[in-house]
Amino acid sequence: MIGVVAKLNIQDGKQDEFEQVAKDLMAKVKANEPGCLTYQLYKSKKNANGYIFMEQYANKEALEAHGKTDYFRAAGAKMGGCLAGAPDVQYYDIVE
Repeated sequence: MIGVVAKLNIQDGKQDEFEQVAKDLMAKVKANEPGCLTYQLYKSKKNANGYIFMEQYANKEALEAHGKTDYFRAAGAKMGGCLAGAPDVQYYDIVE
């Protein structure tokens, strides 16, 4: 399994717009990607502009397929206008 944590900093006043796009994306991922085991957005309790996506994929192929979907690409373009900087995306291998 592969874990992904994507840290995002959102521009002031763009939180609601960002969250709506993210909620739509989460619903599409959960409905269409059986290889994506977790895909959830979290908002920081300390920083009103700080968010993370926590993701878990069954394998490399599922992760690659996620990034190629039309709805992911469309959401990425919409979210990009809300970001206050580049996302920090980290990839992890499961420890069993």
